[in-house]
Amino acid sequence: MFAVVLVGGFGTRLRPLTNNVPKPMLPIGNKPMIVRLAERLADGGITDIVLALGFRPDVFQGAFPGDVVKGNNGDVRLHYAVEPEPLDTAGAIRFAAEHVGITDTFVVANGDIVTDLPIRLLVDEHERLGKEATLHLTPVVDPSSFGVVEVDAGGLVRRFVEKPAPGETTSNTINAGTYVLSASVLDRIPLGVPTSVERVTFPQLVDDSQLSAVATNHSWIDTGRPEFYLEANLAYSGTPEAVLDSRVHETAIIESSVIGSSEVAELAELHRSVLLPGSTIGRGARVNSSLVWGHVPAGTNLTNCVVGAGYAVPAGDHRDKKFPEPK
Repeated sequence: MFAVVLVGGFGTRLRPLTNNVPKPMLPIGNKPMIVRLAERLADGGITDIVLALGFRPDVFQGAFPGDVVKGNNGDVRLHYAVEPEPLDTAGAIRFAAEHVGITDTFVVANGDIVTDLPIRLLVDEHERLGKEATLHLTPVVDPSSFGVVEVDAGGLVRRFVEKPAPGETTSNTINAGTYVLSASVLDRIPLGVPTSVERVTFPQLVDDSQLSAVATNHSWIDTGRPEFYLEANLAYSGTPEAVLDSRVHETAIIESSVIGSSEVAELAELHRSVLLPGSTIGRGARVNSSLVWGHVPAGTNLTNCVVGAGYAVPAGDHRDKKFPEPK
């Protein structure tokens, strides 16, 4: 079975971390996000993964030696479909499917979603429900910030409600970014034309009573914003993957953090933070709830900050800042 993974976006909300690196290539628990997703797809029975690429395809191609993903159930072949121009989500799906000749049911996954949903579960539900497409849904506490999906008792999607006002819907489930599509869905998408699967294709399927959905309570994070990307990483704090190839002085205080190939000097403190590879934290510096891919000098305090690759933070106290500032 094929899976198309959408990784063509620019990741603008995560800048400066994504100035030169695609968002799905950023690490989660010291392993690239896209690698974790590819391994999960492989373990779910996927035999071929197609990366629908746009921004910096070379970074992805360098991440998989031999164009193979190692899964627990065997190797999975990897394919690259590089869009000649941005085609939006549905356009990217059609382009990737045409690129490798998909003619049967396949999986689509957003490359910036972190979840432990078993792919096989969603595929089995798609087959049971018998519609052209099946969405994975996840519940949220406050649906007013999302596009809510209303589903009937038989699993059929009735409508989408964008950022509902109080009382507008009783649903609290949202599109969780993983789908199973029958090949017939491809005929609904114009070839080579920018088209949104969320705003165009799915509503068409709803109109034809061909869109089903399955809600689960599996862990789920959309990593598109710094605070969510931070949380996805902190899920690995305290695990063997939390500190990788790093020099941490014995007097440093490390609390609920993830450190990748970095150096933390004496008397420095790290609280609920992430150090991406190559970072350095100077003597006595304090880093709180921050994402650091650069250098924090001695005695400096960071709170709720994001530091881009190789950037040297000015000495002092900083809160709610990005370094360098987005242009």
